[in-house]
Amino acid sequence: MDHIPLKRPHFFFTTAPLPCPYLQGRLERKIVTELSGPDAEALHEALSRAGFRRSHSIAYTPACPGCNACVPVRILVDDFQPRRTMRRIVKMNAGLQIRQSPARATAEQYRLFSRYQESRHAGGDMALMGFYDYRSMVEDSPIDTFLVEFRGADNQLKAVVLTDHMSDGLSAVYSFYDPESQAASLGSYMILWLIEESHRLGLPYVYLGYWIADSSKMSYKARFMPLEAFVPGGWRLLKLDGEADHDGPPPIHPSHALR
Repeated sequence: MDHIPLKRPHFFFTTAPLPCPYLQGRLERKIVTELSGPDAEALHEALSRAGFRRSHSIAYTPACPGCNACVPVRILVDDFQPRRTMRRIVKMNAGLQIRQSPARATAEQYRLFSRYQESRHAGGDMALMGFYDYRSMVEDSPIDTFLVEFRGADNQLKAVVLTDHMSDGLSAVYSFYDPESQAASLGSYMILWLIEESHRLGLPYVYLGYWIADSSKMSYKARFMPLEAFVPGGWRLLKLDGEADHDGPPPIHPSHALR
């Protein structure tokens, strides 16, 4: 982990075990720490490079009893080559208006967020979020965070991605889109946009959070190869079964990453 000249003691805590939202029958527990004060930016940078994620003003990483299924992954921007289907997705959405803005919640965003949750994650905790919960998710950030809105020709809001800007990449904190526009593959399009924007900014990575080999909710992340996975030995190339070998250090197979 990067050295951080902390100006005050820093504490990490472990949460109580709760049912895992991704793998049935397993328990979820996290190590968390607060991101606040003059060290917040530097601490977030170092923890992100050690596999942590941010939510509100908290950085966290899974510490689940008997399970290592959550694997932090990031896209290698300079080596990424879009597949034919991805090029079609970009062409399909070429007419969208794209607007970057400060991390400020609006009622329009919240309406789209609620529709997305009801369609894709009904019964989950996020489906119960009210507007003030949503605003907290968007605005309670001690670091450089922004929103990207994707709008149709009629100016109708189609998709949103909440993004952290770090010194080595962009981190997709949370994204949602119009559930009636699934054919447009807006979820994939937002990742492709983040890759292109990272390339434009000269940033080497797009951080996608946690990937779980056995979770259908996480399977989309494996389409954006090459991916690096954070494992006990550090960031290593993730190789899925059936892929050709790459030059460089031996890649990590999913079965190895989960041990």
